[in-house]
Amino acid sequence: MKKKILVLEKNKDILELIDIILTEEGYDLDLINSDKEVFDHIKDFGPDAILLDIIHPTAEGTALCEAIKSSGNTSHIPVIVLSTHPKAEIVKEICADEVVHKPFDVSFLVSVIEQQLLIA
Repeated sequence: MKKKILVLEKNKDILELIDIILTEEGYDLDLINSDKEVFDHIKDFGPDAILLDIIHPTAEGTALCEAIKSSGNTSHIPVIVLSTHPKAEIVKEICADEVVHKPFDVSFLVSVIEQQLLIA
């Protein structure tokens, strides 16, 4: 059975690139570009991992990530943050299981996803 990944990425070009990459890797994807109703997507899709675009590692910027990791229904799902922010690593201390800096190396992104799926 294919592993499912929910991808929330606000940049449509990056979302399209991730779609191509992860589809070729054999993942089943739910692609969204807005955090509205994200918990409905999680409930309906049942992802094995979540790729989450975070622009700023501030309280506002990490609120969704924190909500996912603090909910009893979703806390077990690995959250991999995608960010361009130079201090994005701090998100790992707050809520994320891993951080991938944009622009990202395709093979690195795939290896991080594989690693998080093994841990989960």
